[in-house]
Amino acid sequence: MVQKQAYGSVLLKADDILEFLSSDDSQHRLSEIASHTGLTPPTASKILNTLLLIGYVQKDPDTKLFSLGPRLLKYANKSLHQLSIKRIAQPYLEELQKVTGETVHLGIHEFDHIKYITKIASKKPVSLYSEIGKSIPMYCSAMGKAVLADLDDDDIDYYLEKNELISKTENTITTAERLFEEINLARQEGFAYDNGEHDLDVFCIGSSITVGQTNYGAISISLPKYRLSNEVLESLKQNLLTTKENLIESLS
Repeated sequence: MVQKQAYGSVLLKADDILEFLSSDDSQHRLSEIASHTGLTPPTASKILNTLLLIGYVQKDPDTKLFSLGPRLLKYANKSLHQLSIKRIAQPYLEELQKVTGETVHLGIHEFDHIKYITKIASKKPVSLYSEIGKSIPMYCSAMGKAVLADLDDDDIDYYLEKNELISKTENTITTAERLFEEINLARQEGFAYDNGEHDLDVFCIGSSITVGQTNYGAISISLPKYRLSNEVLESLKQNLLTTKENLIESLS
């Protein structure tokens, strides 16, 4: 168990380094990389040496500056194929929107946020504004909390170290203890809530799409809070979990 946690932590730190190096086209010194990622220089150096070995970063032999390596292109191309999740999920999302009558989304985990990649809007008189390509913090979104629930606790601790829980509304969760309560509930029930935590008048229920060790993102149903009732909520839960099961079966 300890070994598994260590590997997860190192991978997250490596991701921080790659994210920083991808932020612009410049080359960077070790001290600069360590400073911007919150790592000690010895830790950053060890991770960079490993990334050098596998070609994820490259180092100028004269200036000793680091930049992204060419081997990442291989995985960048593969990630484009993973976006076929949009194509696979589309008919299930259309059916989910049809049976619930509310707005549904498909999102992916990207840089500690959930990024909307598909939306099917409600046809009811009052629908919700959201934009494909928009990213929102994981801690105050139903899809984000559902994805966090699939991580180990120490990976969540690392997420919390990097991300301040800033209040978006009066309902936003701003303590690690409260967030863990929500995450543990999501682990038990298979879905998470956003009860006006990002947009005060909006309720959202979301569930992650994880097959084996691979997370493909999450799906959600969103509606104005005035349309929510106990009966509606029970129906949303059932339809969301059914869609999740069907989608996972298609991906397995």
